[in-house]
Amino acid sequence: MKYFVTGCGGFIGSNLVDRLLKDGHMVVGYDNFVTGNMQFLESAFQNKNFLLIIGDIHNTELLNEAMNGCGFVFHLAANADVRFGLNHPHKDLEQNTISTFYVLEAMRENGIKNIAFSSTGSIYGENTIYPTPENAPFPIQTSLYGASKLACEGLIQAYCEGYDFKSWIFRFVSVLGERYSHGHLFNFYKELYDGSDTLTVYGDGSQTKSYMYVQDCLDGMLIGIEKSNNKVNIFNLGTDETIQVYDSIQWVFEHFNREVMAKYSGGKRGWVGDSPLIHLNCNKISELGWSPKYSIEDGVFATLEYFEKNSWLMEVRGEL
Repeated sequence: MKYFVTGCGGFIGSNLVDRLLKDGHMVVGYDNFVTGNMQFLESAFQNKNFLLIIGDIHNTELLNEAMNGCGFVFHLAANADVRFGLNHPHKDLEQNTISTFYVLEAMRENGIKNIAFSSTGSIYGENTIYPTPENAPFPIQTSLYGASKLACEGLIQAYCEGYDFKSWIFRFVSVLGERYSHGHLFNFYKELYDGSDTLTVYGDGSQTKSYMYVQDCLDGMLIGIEKSNNKVNIFNLGTDETIQVYDSIQWVFEHFNREVMAKYSGGKRGWVGDSPLIHLNCNKISELGWSPKYSIEDGVFATLEYFEKNSWLMEVRGEL
């Protein structure tokens, strides 16, 4: 199979590229490298079955040309900046929703019928059902990011109905692991790496979340694609565990072997759209034989070890 991967230079995208190549597939990666990192693709460049196209999804002519000859699309490219979304509301619309439309149109142009999409547990907003199943009633949307991803899901489902596509939509919890470079754990590590005496914590630290190790995430996606063949396949991907932000703070302190004062901004939410509780019911994907191999604590410490061995990432991300 020849796969097309948008966002191939990102955290999850680059790990997916490596997995697909390891399994013997051909991969065309597509990324504009605004937030992606070329160094994440070092091992992919050593494989003759990998082709990188540097381009923006909004360059539809290049996108259509790059996708030619592929049989399956993994659409992972997105604006993941949830926290500052209200400062630039156009980004979620343009980089998530409109970009997804362009990907779908390029697929239609090239006769490609299969797409896997990285959605988010944020589309459930502040639900009243926990753990939250895929068929939970949707509450009012609380973030532009979540709203844009939900709009992407709607577009994909409509293309499945109208143009006979098949889709696999994966609603992730937050993902950790090698090449993780955006989120609260990265921010905590970077503050201490830079020598700060205090750790900035948005909210009161009691926010309760589930996290998943990146290789477990990839396992779940590939199992879902292999074992479920409906027109529209929707899966939550997460763990049965939850932790509080406070727990991850303690693990970061433990890793650095030093006590630092945590400075809390206060309130149940770190920012507008930050759900105080995210915990997904993953029975649907589990029934296909998937279960995470890493605990949340394992994933956190694997991520911290990666940071320690790749301190260059602190400098690169500091420049963005």
